[in-house]
Amino acid sequence: MSRAFPVALLLAVAASAATVLIVSSRNTGTPPPTQAQRAAWEGFFGSERELPPIKEGQEMRPRW
Repeated sequence: MSRAFPVALLLAVAASAATVLIVSSRNTGTPPPTQAQRAAWEGFFGSERELPPIKEGQEMRPRW
């Protein structure tokens, strides 16, 4: 039991350090997309405009 506590404490510290490193590494400082890139993405994936309202039916919502 005396060795279990320090091992658990070490694992908790390592896990929190890994979490901090992963979260901070995502902020890479990449520049925002240019207008040409945004236009290409909207042309391929579709634009962010609102969908037309649903007529005669129930709107589907997520279960969560």
